Amino acid sequence: MVRTQRPATKPKPPGAAVKLEQRRLSSADRSAYFARREASKVLRTVLQGDARRRAACSIKSIVYGPSVRNKRATFALVCQTLKHLRIIKEVLESGNILNSKWKKQEELMYIMTYDILFGKEASLLGGDAEKFLTGRKGSIQSALARLLVSKKVKHVDDLIELYQPPGISKPCFVRVNTLKVDVDSASRQLSEQFKVERDALVPNLLILPPNTDLHSHPLVLGGSVFVQGRASSMVATALDPRPGWQVIDACAAPGNKTVHLAALMNGKGKIVACELNKDRIKRLEDTVKLSGARNIEIFHGDFLNLDPHHSSFSQIRAILLDPSCSGSGTAAQRLDHLLPSHSTHDDDTERLNKLAGFQKKALIHALSFPSVEKVVYSTCSVNRIENEDVVSSVLPLASSLGFELSTPFPQWTRRGLPVLQGSDHLLRMDPAEDKEGFFIALFTKKATCIDSSQASSGIELPKAVSSSCFKKYGCIEKKRPVPFLVWNRMWRFSSLAWQRRRALQHDHRPKE
Repeated sequence: MVRTQRPATKPKPPGAAVKLEQRRLSSADRSAYFARREASKVLRTVLQGDARRRAACSIKSIVYGPSVRNKRATFALVCQTLKHLRIIKEVLESGNILNSKWKKQEELMYIMTYDILFGKEASLLGGDAEKFLTGRKGSIQSALARLLVSKKVKHVDDLIELYQPPGISKPCFVRVNTLKVDVDSASRQLSEQFKVERDALVPNLLILPPNTDLHSHPLVLGGSVFVQGRASSMVATALDPRPGWQVIDACAAPGNKTVHLAALMNGKGKIVACELNKDRIKRLEDTVKLSGARNIEIFHGDFLNLDPHHSSFSQIRAILLDPSCSGSGTAAQRLDHLLPSHSTHDDDTERLNKLAGFQKKALIHALSFPSVEKVVYSTCSVNRIENEDVVSSVLPLASSLGFELSTPFPQWTRRGLPVLQGSDHLLRMDPAEDKEGFFIALFTKKATCIDSSQASSGIELPKAVSSSCFKKYGCIEKKRPVPFLVWNRMWRFSSLAWQRRRALQHDHRPKE
């Protein structure tokens, strides 16, 4: 009897076992597997930005961007992991859990450790990372028990309360995009699910109950309404551009204020939206597209490089300047209080000085556009150095150019700190009273003023240099230093040329 040999089975590729296991997972387990990885990517972006102290945008902005699919679950998982991050780090360090291999995926480890200690996941299934932590579940729980003893608390809830940052509850503000829908229609649709009130201060702004989730609402997905805070909505309203005007939004991303300007202008005129950061320009483009505004031109470049005297800006009548700031006034809304830097550092003086230096430079540049009649300067900071001190430093220049401080929202009672003349014209919002901190200064040009391009106050204006560095807009040309190798080659070439000239002169010298 002849036996037929079975063909030798080929070894499975390394990823095949993982794929086979994923096929065997239930729908809920598969969803949890991918949610953990999506959340870990967001967490890495957030923590890296926090470590550099230069976050591209808030946690909510990252999660609710177009790249994240399961937004609601991802946002909850990221926030909960951040709230427990100090406990998670101490547990992993105490238990000596992370080796060099898994240290490279520490954000995923943080997410899964949260699931083991505080989440609803009974077990972790799906991949090698899940297997690794599941095998060390006992060590993780023992490390947590030791932490309870060291902190002198008996229950996990007491430990969480010990580490928990203070919460904040504020209404959900929704700005109606009048380019797509009228306020009555939007209010009527939202009223079917929520209690809706109209804001008495900002036109077209609606107030909904705290913690209202609108990310999947048709009005939000279609760009008919934007979830935007009251203070943020007050900035464009304070500038009050007229239909047909030409306006610059100097630091435009993520674009909520830009599209608000477009709505106030009824889609007429032109808005130049400047944004330098390459990570934020895509978000700006998405916001503009969602709003349906057709009068916005996006300029991917530095506002400070725009030539105020270029013909492209000869009819600019208003500038909105909301520059980079410490964000100290909206830290709770941005969830910055969850980040490691918030619990370990205050806003350091060096960083604030650098921010204030840039803010002052940008405000001087905005005031130097000859045809501009209005400039709004705003920050989401509570720091005097970024607010009243910046305004005070440019007041002599502003006055020499015919500008004066005006009073936005006269009915608002909270005004600037009394550290400069005219502080009663400045507007402040208090984090404790108003649930967010904000600052607005409105500069308006006097009607009888004669435009002047020179300041007599001793502060030097940026010099306009004709340049073709951009095709459409004139830009201030920056001289770049010549590299050493280029200088060396130039010197050698000039030296050689000089020697040749001397040799030729010697050859043609008349003989004696």
